Amino acid sequence: MKLRSKIRLYTSVLFIALLIIMNASIYFVFSHLMKENELERAQAEVEKVSIIIGRAADRIAPSDLLRANVPVDGMIQLLKKDLTSDGKITSPSEVKLGARTSSFYQGEVRELLTYKGTPYVFISVPIVWRDGSVVNLQVTNSIESTDEMINILAIVLIVITVIIMVPTLISSRILSNLIIQPIRTMINTMKDIQKSGQFKQLKLEDTTEGELVEMGETFNHMMSLLQTNYEKQEQFVSNASHELRTPLTIIENYADLLKRRGLERPDLFEESIDAIHSEAIRMREMTEQLLSIARQDQWNIQMEQINITQLVEETANTFQTTYQRDMNIQGNKQIMGYTDIQKLKQLLFIFLDNALKYSDGPITIHVGQTEKETAIQIEDSGIGISKEDLPKVFDRFYRVDQARSRKKGGSGLGLTMAKDIADALGARIELSSKENEGTIVTLYLQKEK
Repeated sequence: MKLRSKIRLYTSVLFIALLIIMNASIYFVFSHLMKENELERAQAEVEKVSIIIGRAADRIAPSDLLRANVPVDGMIQLLKKDLTSDGKITSPSEVKLGARTSSFYQGEVRELLTYKGTPYVFISVPIVWRDGSVVNLQVTNSIESTDEMINILAIVLIVITVIIMVPTLISSRILSNLIIQPIRTMINTMKDIQKSGQFKQLKLEDTTEGELVEMGETFNHMMSLLQTNYEKQEQFVSNASHELRTPLTIIENYADLLKRRGLERPDLFEESIDAIHSEAIRMREMTEQLLSIARQDQWNIQMEQINITQLVEETANTFQTTYQRDMNIQGNKQIMGYTDIQKLKQLLFIFLDNALKYSDGPITIHVGQTEKETAIQIEDSGIGISKEDLPKVFDRFYRVDQARSRKKGGSGLGLTMAKDIADALGARIELSSKENEGTIVTLYLQKEK
């Protein structure tokens, strides 16, 4: 069943059920009150008649007293304990009550009864008769008019319920359309997206349906995120294909060259092997970086309190020995920080490797602390980064200078992976640079747990 039909069905059934319950309650309350009122009125009349009979019993015959007080639509009688009667008088319209079997009661009795299809109120009151015995003054009075009034009320309520069902069904249809319209618009938009392959957003109107507007805004936000991620994915695949195509082409060309002339020229053989080996290493590093980025939500982080200065000195000495470049380390010897040793080394390798690639002079590393953080600052005096390119350097495969980066062996993934590692460590990276003047990378770590 469609949501529109469910809303229409549920609202209609609920409203009609409430209406029936309300009308039924009105009917039963009114019926109870009317019948109670008839009982109260009849009891008051009987008590009044009992007083009159008690005062005039010595002077007037019982039959005359009863005849003078007989109800318009009922019967009155004086019933003795042996079920004999000093008088039983019925009104002309209720002669049939004379055949009703009578019963003697010790106390007062009031009840509603039905005799031969007619509703009555019955009142029995004990009184002391003139000979000292106890007799029952019993009055039976028809409440047929009251019962007809109650039945008319029932008919009126039923008719009203049936009549109200029509606008209820119409209003439930209108309500379901109003509720479903934004959802239907969203469904149509999704179908358009499915057919065209283009991301679209809903046109939201300023209405009072807060939840529906919120749902539309959430849908639009989701579409924006999907579009952004889709574009990034397309760019990632395109750039990755481009990056892998180049080393594969180089390897293929050198392999062809080796096949054709490698045995004839030893110098060409050595050059080809070096080129193939270099490109293979670059492809392996690029693949490892891609896998690391893809597994960024699975970092195995082991945080501990370490001596940051000591770790920086060890890493810098390794680079200085390997690449024969001056590394100047400044700062206190006992700067502590809370981090993962291996992941921090990986970050330092990335930043120092970039500094080596894009500068020729000494590299300065400063280790210090703020009130809440430990800072590692790496400064070079290399080619720098332009103001326009600076916000994009953490994007995957983004390179400031394509030709220069390729010459240096870059893949455009180093800083992207550095950003992911820093996020995993709870660290932050600040990057400042001026073109042809140099670059400063500052890494802020937790000072303590």
